[in-house]
Amino acid sequence: MIYEVTNTAGAEGLFEGWEETLIWSCLQGVMGSVFVDDLSLPTAAMAMVGDFCFFAGEPNRQLVEYKPDSCKQGFMIMVPQSRKWGGLIELVYRDKATKVTRYAIKKEPNVFDIAYLNEIVETLPEKCELRRIDATIFDISKKEKWMHDLTSQYDSFEQYEMRGALGVVLIYDNEVVSGASAYSVYKGGIEIEIDTREDQRRNGYAFLCGAKLILECLKENKYPSWDAQNKWSVGLAEKLGYHFSHEYTAYEINGY
Repeated sequence: MIYEVTNTAGAEGLFEGWEETLIWSCLQGVMGSVFVDDLSLPTAAMAMVGDFCFFAGEPNRQLVEYKPDSCKQGFMIMVPQSRKWGGLIELVYRDKATKVTRYAIKKEPNVFDIAYLNEIVETLPEKCELRRIDATIFDISKKEKWMHDLTSQYDSFEQYEMRGALGVVLIYDNEVVSGASAYSVYKGGIEIEIDTREDQRRNGYAFLCGAKLILECLKENKYPSWDAQNKWSVGLAEKLGYHFSHEYTAYEINGY
């Protein structure tokens, strides 16, 4: 049997040392869910939020196969704590699973050069405006496919604000063309999501949005955590003041 837990204390030890804010969101009860193999003494656990789930403890096939009723999407990014978990994911999902490399970025609260970030923001091109995500922008994000992940984990702007999420968009010629927002929230910070409309990429807009969002987070004493899907994202993070930590393995599951 697989159980969802509201008191996550019993599962915390299984994730010990894993510096991943999405896991923290679940363990803290801020967002997401935690599932275990045993309520009294779990040996395996899964933390799930949005399109991500993380497996910890002793590999458990039932847990890898388990899809909560509340999970409606057909795509998931699974992150194994060990090679044994990875092998089990491959065994269960076979050709549905694509093994990928992701890139962890160091969490260094005092690393940011505020003067430098302000200089970046001040280079805003003509016809461009940086704006905090408000109710109007939130509604736009629900209609524009390219903006989906900026607010996908929140049912309403009220929920977005209540959970402590924040974000910014870049408006060019009266159209939203890029944005940076809280994909998820944990106690003390957010996990950053950055997206740019396809026809407006390579204009430096993601760089501007990233700088602005970091500044907004620092004003509110929130840590702007960054995890990179690819090396381009690593490069962008490093330009903003972050430092690369390490590569890790994940599995993209299509047809979940």
